[in-house]
Order: sequence, then C-alpha cells, then structure tokens
Amino acid sequence: MVYLMVGFIMILALMAIRISNKHGIPALLLFIVLGMAFGALGFEFDDFEFADGFATVALMIIMFYGGFGTNWKMAKPVAKEAIILSSLGVVVTALLTGLFAHFVLGFDLLKGMLIGSIVGSTDYASVSNILRSKNLNLKYNTAPLLELESGSNDPAAYTMTMVFLAVIMGTNVSVPALILSQIALGLAVGAGLAFLSAKLLTNFRIRADGLNSVFMAAAMLITYAVADLIGGNGYLALYILGIYLGNKEFHGKREVVFFFDGLSEIMQIGLFFILGLLSNSTDFFQALPIALAIMLFMTVIGRPLTVYGLMLPFKLNRPQLNFISLAGVRGAAAIAFAIMAVNSGADFTMDIYHIVFGICVLSSLAQGTLMPMAAKKWDMLDPNDTVLQKFNYYNSKAEVGFLQTRVEEGSHLIGTKVRELNLAFDFIVAKIERTGKTIVPRGSVELQEGDLVVLGGEIHFDHSGQELIEFSVPHGHQWEGKMLRNLKIPENMLIIMIQDADGEIIVPRGKTKLREGDKVIMIETDNPMDLTDEKILED
Repeated sequence: MVYLMVGFIMILALMAIRISNKHGIPALLLFIVLGMAFGALGFEFDDFEFADGFATVALMIIMFYGGFGTNWKMAKPVAKEAIILSSLGVVVTALLTGLFAHFVLGFDLLKGMLIGSIVGSTDYASVSNILRSKNLNLKYNTAPLLELESGSNDPAAYTMTMVFLAVIMGTNVSVPALILSQIALGLAVGAGLAFLSAKLLTNFRIRADGLNSVFMAAAMLITYAVADLIGGNGYLALYILGIYLGNKEFHGKREVVFFFDGLSEIMQIGLFFILGLLSNSTDFFQALPIALAIMLFMTVIGRPLTVYGLMLPFKLNRPQLNFISLAGVRGAAAIAFAIMAVNSGADFTMDIYHIVFGICVLSSLAQGTLMPMAAKKWDMLDPNDTVLQKFNYYNSKAEVGFLQTRVEEGSHLIGTKVRELNLAFDFIVAKIERTGKTIVPRGSVELQEGDLVVLGGEIHFDHSGQELIEFSVPHGHQWEGKMLRNLKIPENMLIIMIQDADGEIIVPRGKTKLREGDKVIMIETDNPMDLTDEKILED
C-alpha cells in the first residue's frame, strides 16, 4: 500500500510540474498544496525529526547542483552585485524583518530576529521556473544576477539562523567566532575539496557509465560532512564545490548532469510534499494573518529597501531594481530552517513552523503571479534574447548536441551550397529538414527558403524520432586507417560524429582517419539526393 501511494504521489507531482511549467506557478507551491491536500484527507504526518533529516539531504543536493549549473562566465559581469545581495542582502533583510516582527507584531526581539533569519534567503527554483515558463527575457543581465544571488544566499540565512538559535537557547558560544567559523571554514573546505575533486576527475578518468555520478555524490557528502564536523557552513562548502566542478570540463559530465537533474527533481518533490504534509490546515489558517503581515512587509518594504540601499554604488536603473526587489520569492530552504528550529528544543510561544510556512506559500503565490506582469509594465523584457540562454539551461546537457537555424525569406543563405558555408568553428551540418523530409547535407546541396539547418552542436529535439546508427571500428575492419573521404557510404547516409577510444569527440571531416576502437555515429534517411560524382564528405 505504501509503494502504491508513493507511486501515485509521484504521478501527481509530475502533473504538477507540467502545470507549473505551462502556467508559471512555482512548483514549490503546487507540491506543498498537494501535501496539504493529502493531510486534509487523513494522511497524518508529524515526524519533524524525519522531515529535518530529509530536508538536510534535499538541501545538500539542491545547493550543490545549484552551484554546478551556474555558468561563471555568464555570472561574472554581475558577480559583485549578486554576492552582496546574497550575503549582506540576507543580513539586512533578516534584521529589518526581525525589527518589524518585534515592534509591530509584538514578538520577542530575538525570536523576531530568528524568523527574519529563517526567511532571509530567496528561492531560485521558483524564480527561474517563472522566468522560463513565461519566457521572461530580462534586460541588463538581470537573470544571471538573480540566478547567482538566489543560488548562493541560503548559506547566509543558515548561518544567521544558527546564530540566533544559539543565543535564544543560551548556548555558551561567541557569536562573532561562530559567524567567522561558519563562513571561513565553509569557504576553505569547499574550495579545498573542490580543487582535490577536480584533480581526481582529471587524473583518474572513470570510464564506466554512471560512476562519475557516484564520485560526485561521494564528493558532495564528504564536503558537507567535513565542513559540518569542524564547525563550517556545509551548504556554503557545497555551493563552492558545485560552482568549481560545474565550470570544469571532464569526461562523463553529461551523465552527471542527467543524474543530478533527476535526483534534484525527486528530492524537491519529496521535500515540498513532506513540508505540505507536515502542515495542519487549522494551524496554517491561524498563523496566516501573521504570515501575511510579514510577507507584505518583506515584499513592499524590507526587500526593496535592501536592494535599493545595497545596489546604490552600482547605479542600476529603477526598473531593474524594482524587478530584483519583487523577485525575492521565499522557498523551501526557509521552511527547512523552520523545521530545524522546531527540532532545536528551544521554547517558542508562537507556531514558528506555520508562520514560516505561510510566508513562503503567500510569497510564491503573490510574487509568482506579479512577476510576469511587472516585467512588462517596467519594460524589462528583451525581445532579442531568450531566458534559457541567460540561465545557461542547456550548456551542460550534452558534450555534443545540435543547434538549429531557419533560412528565412530574403536570407543571403538561400542558394548557398553546404560546401560554401565555411563554418569557422568545429561544427558540421548534420541534416537539413525541408517540407517535412530529412535531407543528407552533401557539399553540393543548396539551401532553400524555409530550410531548417541542423548543426552538430547543441539542442535539437527530433520530433520524427530519427534513429542514429552507431558502431565501433574493430581491428581489421575495411574502414580502419582510411580517411572519411575515401569511404564508400550510401548517398542516404552520413557520418555525423566520431568518438575515439579515449572518449574524445572528433568532428568528422574529409581528412579524418578512422582508427581501431573509434565509435562512429551515422544518420540514415529514406530520401537520398540525386548526387552524381559527389565526394562522400567535402573538406
């Protein structure tokens, strides 16, 4: 019965993801609502200790993979702004929120500061989901700034939460020393183990499929454990590890990306569902007025004051500052930190879990709804770019993929032969789609208006389900030692990729010589061109 329920929940979660991607509703909100719905149907769950352990593991994976997927070259131009917002921004927002909770809502000062710290960080998963699903192409490098800020600000909120929890519980600890150790040791462990892990990946190439993912998971666990054992910030160490390794090239990176894509998605589904299941609807609605007041303060006053104040030296324009202020959606990390506070043993007179829970739900709902409209109103949309490019969504998805371009009306490419394209980079014209048919791109093929030209590179999804032929060249094979131009290949086939015995990708040219152990990938169609006296491949 348990397995049946888990499978059923996962199917519902997949449906929720589809709704999220289509309508731009934060996935966090949908999964939490799903969990609350199951709770309302009688599936009781109040194991905060299990939830704390699961949340820790989930955040470890989310933090590491958030860093791994950050393209530093794209983030570097806005790194100063993003780092300031992810560190000082969290501190200022937390302190302002704590003061509001104390002076306006009547909370004890330290407990108000604790709530401010818990909800101090923003949720990148929610923000990026809205940007991608609504195709919000933002001007002024705003998307990379939000990516880096939201991906790196959880460690600051975690440190502040730890500090105020220690003070509330009367732990005999030096607050400055605690903050310094959290940051310094987290950075040191993350950087040191990242460098060591990269060396191991470079010097000990793991060829077996999937083992690079095992190594990466081991590095992630060791990094967090070492940082935590010596008093450092494990989440910060994981983020540093992720950024360093994610911007390195190594064999098997594609498998690592696919593995953590699925794993992080599963962990987020599980985390959000458990968080919703923990919530009691009665307690949730009782805490809602306080949660609403804090959320409105953070959205209208706290976050804007922080953004405008800290970004003053960088002279960002007002529409950009407005959008950055609005994009401070609170998410899963805040609820996970609230669970940690509940399990700390501290004596709370308020329902801290449901207050934080309500803040995050309302933030996702309100800010997630307003962001698309605000982007248009503040003229933040760039019609000449796509948000997927800004988030470097595909760069690590495959070592070799496909790029596509359409030959538009009046294009100078009309009438150009494939051999005349003179591509400056190591790309190959892999195929041409014309009026629903696939054409093998021989050198004498002329481009026509409306042609979809597919280059050997990244990102082409073949809706026709075109199958590729793959084989390895054995010892003594008739192709061994021969150049591609001298091979007798049928007119409806073309070699589009070669992988040598060491795993290196070779772009197939006429002078490329095949060797024993090379893996050859070919395309075959049912629509060969009538090409007489044509070389198999042009130089």
